[in-house]
Amino acid sequence: METRVCRLYGQNDLRIETEDVPEPGKGQVLLAIAAGGICGSDMHYLSEGGIGTIRVREPSILGHEASGRVVKVGSGITNLAEGDAVAINPSRPCGTCRYCSEGLAMHCIDMRFNGSAMRLPHEQGLFRDRIVVDAAQCMKIPLEADPGAVACAEPLAVCLHAAKIAGDVAGKRVLVTGAGPIGVLCTAIAMREGAADIVVTDLQDAVLDIAAQMGATRCINVASQGDTLAEYEADTGQFDIAFECSAAEPAIRTAIATLRPRGILVQVGVAGDTPMPLNAIVAKELKLQGTFRFGEEFAQAVDAIVSGCIDVRPMITHRFSLNDAAEAFRIAADRSQSVKVHLSFEH
Repeated sequence: METRVCRLYGQNDLRIETEDVPEPGKGQVLLAIAAGGICGSDMHYLSEGGIGTIRVREPSILGHEASGRVVKVGSGITNLAEGDAVAINPSRPCGTCRYCSEGLAMHCIDMRFNGSAMRLPHEQGLFRDRIVVDAAQCMKIPLEADPGAVACAEPLAVCLHAAKIAGDVAGKRVLVTGAGPIGVLCTAIAMREGAADIVVTDLQDAVLDIAAQMGATRCINVASQGDTLAEYEADTGQFDIAFECSAAEPAIRTAIATLRPRGILVQVGVAGDTPMPLNAIVAKELKLQGTFRFGEEFAQAVDAIVSGCIDVRPMITHRFSLNDAAEAFRIAADRSQSVKVHLSFEH
């Protein structure tokens, strides 16, 4: 059996190729991928040849957000059967290192993560029609579940972990800077958890419209309405919690300026070295909290999507076939019109 794959050879060198698919071994399943979401990390690999110090050093199949259906099961599998629909967890912690033993699997020293160039050989990704994965990566879902929505479980898990890090948001005033996929999902979670006020900022009206659909009580285009944020700086700040999802220095400064004393800045967005006004962080006794990947939140994300508790569908703005991956990546990089772009696969 052959499968198409979306393979990156280097900066701006993306090719659709075919390769043979192996038989599933013990503890493995063969999946037909249904839908896959293009992540910011995928776009960085393509446009820059890497992310920060992590470089693409060999041909690598992209993709870590996906759903699929079981085609064949290997030996020793009792919880999955041919025809089952599944969400695919790209995260494979070792389970035995110091951090896994402490319940911090997202910090696993020997982490394997689909579509990541961190290790060498690289961990190959999910953007292909057929793939053999460990059965433990699969979470069974109802056959009637929307595969596109379920493919958003991985980014939703990231945001659920960020919300857990932030603590109770019920009744709180929340700022979300950046209305990309992570920003709008943090918005949806804040709404579900009963935040009193959810203000979302971005530079693009189109993505702010999606944020409004997903629970924002107010959207501010900082390119055209930047002065509006001054009202949230009054009395040393108005927000209790800020989810910073852009990693842009101006947005980080805005979050710090508008947080009230002892507010919490949850840094979700990732970039390189970024200047910060430490004097304001100190003077206002702010808590600066990083957040990284997820653990048990993946299962929670799948449950939230399947149950309809969180509706992720508004964020899926475009869908392309795998053969049109280059155009899909081009649209995904255009934040004036896209939030989450999905690839669809053959069955």
